[in-house]
Amino acid sequence: MTGRSARPRALYLGLLVLTIAAGLGSRQYPDGQPLLLAHYAGDTLWAAVVFWLLALLAPRQRTMSLAAGTTAIACTVEVSQLYRAPWLDGLRSSQVGALVLGQGFQWSDLVCYAIGVGLAAALDAVLQARRLPSTVVR
Repeated sequence: MTGRSARPRALYLGLLVLTIAAGLGSRQYPDGQPLLLAHYAGDTLWAAVVFWLLALLAPRQRTMSLAAGTTAIACTVEVSQLYRAPWLDGLRSSQVGALVLGQGFQWSDLVCYAIGVGLAAALDAVLQARRLPSTVVR
């Protein structure tokens, strides 16, 4: 990807940390939120976290490539929840394992992931457009 400038790591690390905090908060304090938000925000923000992680790992990658990679990871993780193996269920039974790998397949999670990827990609596209030097048309 020559010619593409890298995303500013500090900004994307900040987005990652803020998104993780919001996701954990949505799970920790569901009573102070509307039911829809309390039920679906965590999964939506999980996908955004994966997007920010990929943006940090591949800072010159195009937004759509990051979105496609995030979608592939999210769908793989969700479908993997259909596989029940004792060692994998053991991982999922820990708090970190449940947050990263989930606990049970739900179609609604795939919708949440699509929304989370879409929101993160849209924000990334705006941030990328603001970083491009403006050109003067003569």
